[in-house]
Amino acid sequence: MSAIPQPVTPDALKMPGTKTSLEALVAAYLAVLTNERGSSPHTLRAYERELRSFVAWVLEAQGAETQPAAIEHTRIRAYLGSLYERGLSKASAARALASIRSWFKWLARYGYVAQNVASLVSTPKLPKHLPRVPSIEQMNRVVDSIGEDAASWPARDAVIFELLYGCGIRNAELTGLNLGDIHWANEALLVRGKGQKQRYVPLGDAAAAAIRSYLGERQARLGAAGRETQALLVNLHLRGDGRLSTRSVGRIVKHIAVLRGLSPDVHPHTLRHAFGTHLLEEGADLRSIQELLGHERLSTTQRYTQLTTTQLTQVYDRTHPRAK
Repeated sequence: MSAIPQPVTPDALKMPGTKTSLEALVAAYLAVLTNERGSSPHTLRAYERELRSFVAWVLEAQGAETQPAAIEHTRIRAYLGSLYERGLSKASAARALASIRSWFKWLARYGYVAQNVASLVSTPKLPKHLPRVPSIEQMNRVVDSIGEDAASWPARDAVIFELLYGCGIRNAELTGLNLGDIHWANEALLVRGKGQKQRYVPLGDAAAAAIRSYLGERQARLGAAGRETQALLVNLHLRGDGRLSTRSVGRIVKHIAVLRGLSPDVHPHTLRHAFGTHLLEEGADLRSIQELLGHERLSTTQRYTQLTTTQLTQVYDRTHPRAK
């Protein structure tokens, strides 16, 4: 995959209405995502992959001089069909369509197309799968038993689990935390979420205790190496800038979880699912969970939670006047 291009804006391209290559317009949009919207590296890689694949397919089908205004919604629908023919899933096609829609929305905003024709293409219907979430008892057992038999740095790895499960933050939000983001007086964490959005999440007693235990070891390790960093979580051998990577967090979480009897498909986001699900099970309302998770839409929060039929029945019996 090519590197994300240097900043390119519509002003740096030819004026709308004149010929500008599809590749240049993709590069301009990726630069907007990078420099104006603060999209994560993962998002940028995904958008670049999907858009460059789409553009290459269109150019092959319609010719090298194709302009965005010449791309009709039927062409986009045909592209999705080509993805199915290659064996891609509906979820993959839906991700591709989401990228194309976003690009065309930007093209319409700057006058390269009259309308977002991608919005006329229906999103593939996806099967609804509830995430498999460990029980409260299972999570407590894992978090309370992180020792040297399972962790290369128990104090740090305990913080990882406490913040992912205890605060419900994303993997990238976790690794992006700095020392200054811990607001001890307010018992809160400043979390930088998607699109450079910030929110505060409560810092529970267990998480706070884990962080305090870890900070002394962190400072000793950095001091011995003559290093300094504002990153809260540092990697074991202080490689690079010292900050722990999301990939390393994934390996740590899976290794400890499997050793403690959880499913091999556990990953950092599983702990975030568990955070939302367990709050709901214990009586928290969806709006509050939405704020804690940093979701823009309540429908997203609903996908992160799951209720058993028994729980739904109990709620119905307890609250509906015709159930009594």
